Amino acid sequence: MDSLKEKVITAALILNSENSVTAENSLTELAELVDTAGGTVVGELTQKRDKPCGATLLGEGKLQELKQYAETLEADCVVFDTELSPVQLRNIEKELDGVKVIDRTMIILDIFAARARSSEGKLQVELAQLKYTMPRLSGMGTVLSRQGGGIGTRGPGETRLESDRRHIQRRINSIKTKLSEIEERRTHSRKRRSKDGFTTAAIVGYTNAGKSTLLNTLTRQSGAKDADVYTENKLFATLDTTTRSIRLKNGSKILVTDTVGLIRNLPHHLVESFKSTLEEAVYADILIHVCDAGDPELAEKITVTEELLRSLGCGEIPTVRVYNKCDTVAERGLSVIAPADTTALFVSAKTGAGISDLLDLLEKTRVA
Repeated sequence: MDSLKEKVITAALILNSENSVTAENSLTELAELVDTAGGTVVGELTQKRDKPCGATLLGEGKLQELKQYAETLEADCVVFDTELSPVQLRNIEKELDGVKVIDRTMIILDIFAARARSSEGKLQVELAQLKYTMPRLSGMGTVLSRQGGGIGTRGPGETRLESDRRHIQRRINSIKTKLSEIEERRTHSRKRRSKDGFTTAAIVGYTNAGKSTLLNTLTRQSGAKDADVYTENKLFATLDTTTRSIRLKNGSKILVTDTVGLIRNLPHHLVESFKSTLEEAVYADILIHVCDAGDPELAEKITVTEELLRSLGCGEIPTVRVYNKCDTVAERGLSVIAPADTTALFVSAKTGAGISDLLDLLEKTRVA
């Protein structure tokens, strides 16, 4: 274990009405988020209840158990697999006495802050963080006391978060104005592409399904220069949209955009802040829905993605479902869920297998 990594305990309240498998899958994903944020999960604590405790989420006895657990494991941080209310955050942190407490939303925001590269991406992350943080200022003592000190502390910084609400609101308004100007330029660009007769496709899907790798491979196999989109086997490896022109076999061109990955329980602050970026999918002529063929949670993640896309207004856009990472499926001997529609394809963005078929399908879809 890397001694420099923060030692983290993941914690969750599982309601008796919830599906226990879904809850466990969510906790597994939370551990991946902790790893992506640079921490190491040293323990896990769960409690089953009919309903959450309004003041502390967990029951009093379980919270005491968590405190002792954190002391025994010398944990630096506890990450809850839900969004904590300001009151819950304040009370839990007070009870754990010095152990940093953050929730699922905070860790996702933290990862986004670390990964954003473009000026727009950084503004979108800061907007989401400020909106989330403002009502929680009084309950973020430990987090604010560790400026730049690990998980949950990246982004706007201590002095800005400790400023009065009016200053934060002014900053929020300023960011919204800047993002609005960027969105206006994007709208003009979108209208120009439409006027010039360009067909547009958006690559969408769950985080870490291989969307960026697919764009790189599509670009390369179509004869153009590699899209050079950053890829890594981590959640939310890329946040900023990248658009590339891809030449199809009949000589026509299609513009393909890589979009930010989706995830279950995606914080509404992020959905709202990244709306302009996600609108690349809303206004696309074709959606390329990329799935990890070997993921044991494949069906659930497809459902999560489709529900999010519908909520964004993408439900009626022609969609090509692409089952990616088929090379790893063969290696691990895992079964692949058979596609329910005839437009689905099995590919490996890593090896290039099936990419030619995808280009053919895009050409047919474009003509249609």
